[in-house]
Amino acid sequence: MNENIKFETIKKAADIKFKLRNLGSVEKIFSNSPPSVFIGSKLIYPAVNVGILSPLERDENVWMYEAEKYWADNNFQIGDILRLRDSVLNSRFQTTVKQARTVNTNSGSQNKFLNLAKEIALASKPVDIEIELIRGLNLKRQPDKITLSHGMNAPLKKAKITSNVSIPQKIEKVVNDDIKASEGISYLYQNGFDEYALNKILSIGVLGLKKNKRLVPTRWSITATDDTLGKNLINEIKEYRWLENYELFVGGFMGNYYLILFFPGVWSYELFELYLPGSSWNPSNEIKASTDYEFYGGRKTYASSTAGGYYASRFPILEYLKKIKRQASVLAIRLETPSYWAALGVWVVRESVRKTLVTNRIQFNDINELTNSVNQISKNRFKFSSEEILKKSKLLEQIKTQRNLLKWV
Repeated sequence: MNENIKFETIKKAADIKFKLRNLGSVEKIFSNSPPSVFIGSKLIYPAVNVGILSPLERDENVWMYEAEKYWADNNFQIGDILRLRDSVLNSRFQTTVKQARTVNTNSGSQNKFLNLAKEIALASKPVDIEIELIRGLNLKRQPDKITLSHGMNAPLKKAKITSNVSIPQKIEKVVNDDIKASEGISYLYQNGFDEYALNKILSIGVLGLKKNKRLVPTRWSITATDDTLGKNLINEIKEYRWLENYELFVGGFMGNYYLILFFPGVWSYELFELYLPGSSWNPSNEIKASTDYEFYGGRKTYASSTAGGYYASRFPILEYLKKIKRQASVLAIRLETPSYWAALGVWVVRESVRKTLVTNRIQFNDINELTNSVNQISKNRFKFSSEEILKKSKLLEQIKTQRNLLKWV
């Protein structure tokens, strides 16, 4: 994909609202979907909104409207992504999560809409669609820590697919097999489907035992996918030898920076998230912080303080450990700076960690050298002191306790 196509796609997304002067009166749309659907979580569960996502006009590069890996690899800026996402329409209808068990039925408009949404979500390439709305567009972006925002929504009246839909055989196999959702996710991941494709497949309610299939709100499916894939990798990593050295990576993306510390030892993980004044989720004049952790035995409860960021940060760290075939204890410190001025979803966390882990690693002989370096970098580069964070770290406390016990023995 060359730079001209990238520019033209972003420009088209920015200009389209000016071409359609009165968006409030738009009722019929001839477009295509990336393909993507959005399952909302704002209604009283088990009721949900199911939305088909598309620009207002057909775009041959529609895949770029939802291409998180491409955005990260090509260093898109916040404004670029907002221009794309603000021109995305969520054409939605209401149903219940258990309605996902109804497949390929012609009775009832909700079932027709849901089957259409399933086809779009599972398609291997963009799908042409015709949409008729009950009323005009509601222009409102709702930023979220987990999900990508979209700029418009409207209730769906009619919809149909106007192109051939191709669904990959591997997906059809998982959909038709009576296996647990976690097994389906693992199978597809091992066969080349990334977490972005998998969370859409999980959300549309086609995975799992037939009696248990249900729609999953998108914000839940994203975290569930990161967690499921992460747990599978943890089981593999626990079989590897320990990392030999103490290591540090420093990097980031779009104003989200990471200091990631690796210690020789059994698998354990801790995340500190620091929201600096003026960043997207902290309008105050003080640094806000949250933290969660897990030791070798894993977590028994949801990481409620750092939420989806916990699992999104952990997953690429585990991918890295699998790549180098080593086991380690890992402490990650995230700094959300004022440069991250608009929330874009938890994918930014995931890709920020990936970008950090391809920077030059710094190796140390012992834990004191590593923590002293972190203190210096945090003061000199990021203008904050990490000393209090390190003092509060449950993971460091455990490592130091183990070292003292080994010396005593």
